[in-house]
Amino acid sequence: MSKVCKACGTSFETARDNCPICEDERQYIPVGGQEWVDFAALTASHTNKWEQLEPCLLSIKTVPKFAINQRALLLNTPHGNILWDCVANLDPATVTLIKALGGIKAIAISHPHYYTTMQEWAQVFEAPIFLHASDREWVMRDSPAIHFWEGDVLEIMPTVKLLRLGGHFAGGTVLHRDDGRGVLLAGDILQVTPGADAVSFMWSYPNMLPLSAEVVHEIVERLRPVFFDRLYGAFEGQNIRANAWDAVLRSGQKYIACLK
Repeated sequence: MSKVCKACGTSFETARDNCPICEDERQYIPVGGQEWVDFAALTASHTNKWEQLEPCLLSIKTVPKFAINQRALLLNTPHGNILWDCVANLDPATVTLIKALGGIKAIAISHPHYYTTMQEWAQVFEAPIFLHASDREWVMRDSPAIHFWEGDVLEIMPTVKLLRLGGHFAGGTVLHRDDGRGVLLAGDILQVTPGADAVSFMWSYPNMLPLSAEVVHEIVERLRPVFFDRLYGAFEGQNIRANAWDAVLRSGQKYIACLK
């Protein structure tokens, strides 16, 4: 039975003295030290809350709060469902609901903080996991389901592409779906701000360490030719429901201006 880090949600084969994800400066070790929970105990003590963000997009968030407290998103397409990012808790109700919705055709994850128990999700739903090869070192448990991709763009289904932006992690990835108006699932590679009308760009969010102006410029330029009207971030309420492309470009210009 796998062990899950209580601070970041990463799954390991066994409990250990350290969690490399938490030791990295983009995360943190809690003041009380590293703690672990059995995967089975986690699924027994927590459940997942569902929210429909739009007709083909559902949010999955664990309650009570666990680890980083991000949400996963289930994107429905004519070619199958895609799980975007991951939460550590995979309770029986979640399995039942997702299977009733048609299962999962593919799993794609923005960066290592949200790898969590991806191995269990992939096994239960017999789905491949797409991770950028630049973040290979942060995979703490191997799985035959993991597929590492390289480059800056990967089409995983018709109209659905993964875009490597870098920044927060070298392989930092967002998902773009061309549904006419365009939607971007951003994790916290782009962090939606409290007013839900702008984004920010950070190397470490908990430790408040910024990215350079050069890196932010590269991120913005990679997104400039990719149109999207809506953007959904890593946490509950982080939804930009209109003019998201304009918000990202404007935010990049503001961020760079503040560093001059």
